[in-house]
Amino acid sequence: MKILIKNVIILTMVGEEQPITGDILVEDDKIRKLGNVITDEVDEVIQGQGMIAMPGLINAHQHSPMSLLKGFSDDLKLMDWLEKKMLPTEARMTPEDIYWGAKLSMAEMIKSGTTAFADMYIQMNEIALAVQEVGMRASLTRGLVFLQDDGGKRLTEALELVERWNGKADGRITTMLGPHSPYTCPPEALRNIVNIAEERKLPIHIHLAETKEEVIKIQEKYNQTPTEYLYNEGLFARLHVLLAHSVHLNRRDIRLLKGMRGGVSHNPVSNLKLGCGIAPVLEMMNQGITVGLGTDGAGSATTIDMFEEIKAATWLQKLDCGSPTVLPARQVLQMATTGSASLLNMEDEVGTLEIGKRADIILVDMNKPHLQPIHNVESLLAYSVNGADVDTTIVNGKVLMRNRKLMTIDEDELLKQVAVRAKRIVEGV
Repeated sequence: MKILIKNVIILTMVGEEQPITGDILVEDDKIRKLGNVITDEVDEVIQGQGMIAMPGLINAHQHSPMSLLKGFSDDLKLMDWLEKKMLPTEARMTPEDIYWGAKLSMAEMIKSGTTAFADMYIQMNEIALAVQEVGMRASLTRGLVFLQDDGGKRLTEALELVERWNGKADGRITTMLGPHSPYTCPPEALRNIVNIAEERKLPIHIHLAETKEEVIKIQEKYNQTPTEYLYNEGLFARLHVLLAHSVHLNRRDIRLLKGMRGGVSHNPVSNLKLGCGIAPVLEMMNQGITVGLGTDGAGSATTIDMFEEIKAATWLQKLDCGSPTVLPARQVLQMATTGSASLLNMEDEVGTLEIGKRADIILVDMNKPHLQPIHNVESLLAYSVNGADVDTTIVNGKVLMRNRKLMTIDEDELLKQVAVRAKRIVEGV
């Protein structure tokens, strides 16, 4: 299958390359040509006049089935949100609910320009099936909590996920191991996960220092910060690690993370809505730590539009530093593309538009009043574009959305399923 995208503004996100106007040739799952005029015979031509082609956005931290709980528990303190709303409703979710909730998230992600995501949840087989059917790219992780003895059931499920799904769906699905957080993983369990990950050469996906309460809890229990705890248990010695949040880090914590493989998923909208704080993004970047962008689950963030995360990330750092020059448009776009690709261990495959890379491409329609005139492409993408401006989404060379219409999801059926299931799950909570 050959697809030719004609006469489009191309933002490759490679180094400091500036946008050009030209054509992109996609053959099967890869970008084969990229330049001024391409004349190859193809199966499909997409007219890109007035559009920007850029790498698909990559959501580095998600809990996709939580889309069923979108808007259900807003404006609550974190522990009230978690204990009074999230946990009771999540306990009611069936595997089928999780499948449809994940699919709802994928529909929203595709329609707002996200082509790949990192997910941590339960019943991951259902999420993997949805990914396989829908056509997105995903790094999947079974969350591991060790506060109660379950006879190793969670870990067994995590390893079954790896065995069954790693590298499947035409290579679109990869897997990680997911110890949930420092406060849910005591030392023995954490060391066991580290050993298994090293033996199987698997990355780790874990929450870190999302709240002040977590820092206090770990300090009281282990006389360490959460970062020191993970460091001293060997998490960063040899493993690729995706850290979600990392809001409450002191300077010593950041120094401990310097040189780590992987990096941090910054989730500004969720952190803002839950009042968790502002992550020290610039300090981490200044130490060479890779920082990408994620949304967290829709249960907290409400939106999983990555263009909203891009805006929130740059605005927060400008405000926190008292300077409009920090985290400029180009750099925050890199967080959502090349940065997040590196966190998912996919930087050789996606994150930029280059010959030989996977064809994960979005087309943003600039023919709108709020996106005209075009003085600076990167500024408009970072500060003006929203997810509804995405016209076309391509993953692995397959068109998942064309002219705002989903091609691999029956949207009417999806919305019917979601309405019934969401009502049942939250009733009486």
